[in-house]
Amino acid sequence: MCTVDTEQTDASFPALPGGIGVSRLRVYDVEDAHGEAGGTPHVHLACAEGYYVLSGSGAVQTLGVASGFATTPLRPGALVWFDPGTIHRLVNGGGLEILVIMSNSGLPEAGDAVLTLPPHLLADRETYLEAAALTGEGEARTASAVHRRDLALEGFAALRAAYDEEGPGALEAFHRAAVRIVRPLVPHWRGTWEQGARRLADRTGAALEALSAGTAPHLRSAAVRHLPAPSEFGRHGMCGRLDTYDGVRHERPLPPAVQTGEG
Repeated sequence: MCTVDTEQTDASFPALPGGIGVSRLRVYDVEDAHGEAGGTPHVHLACAEGYYVLSGSGAVQTLGVASGFATTPLRPGALVWFDPGTIHRLVNGGGLEILVIMSNSGLPEAGDAVLTLPPHLLADRETYLEAAALTGEGEARTASAVHRRDLALEGFAALRAAYDEEGPGALEAFHRAAVRIVRPLVPHWRGTWEQGARRLADRTGAALEALSAGTAPHLRSAAVRHLPAPSEFGRHGMCGRLDTYDGVRHERPLPPAVQTGEG
């Protein structure tokens, strides 16, 4: 009979394959002023992100320099992913639940995200952080998350309109503002990357070198690891309620002084 060690023994618990992060997401079902339910439009500056649809239906709206605006339908089994720099927003057509797959140990939910707030709220980092912060606890926090979403939808609509009129250059000012906002976080992001995706890639490289030499010392330390299911949808994120695995998301906690708000 096979047995699996279910304990996370220390802070060095290995990252998931490839240094990814995963969360289960139940997309907000609160409608906006246009009668459309969904999440908060935002962008990641260093990390890629993907969605595997578990249940329900909806769409992801995207806006990028090269691709312009697009809507991609989401149905169970669909897999959609996008590069950093793609502004994106989830729309909930009914019961939409998604497995979110993120590069760099889940950094997109732990710092690498800037909301498409109106320009006056992107003027400097302090103004942005104040506008992006959530207030309240438990279910009372939902109202704050929805207010933040609606502010970001204002900015998203303006960016879409400007792109239609001016073309790709319309996103440049938003990109500059986003870079200013996240720049203090970059040393921390580098550490997360080095301890996650880069460390695992280097480990694969060492294994390939060993195999080329006809040896395989890494096989002696093979193990099976497991994390228990987290509490269901406990955290308010940008796009909905999150069900997160703290043992694999973001190995190095973000210092309070540089946080950008909940994921």
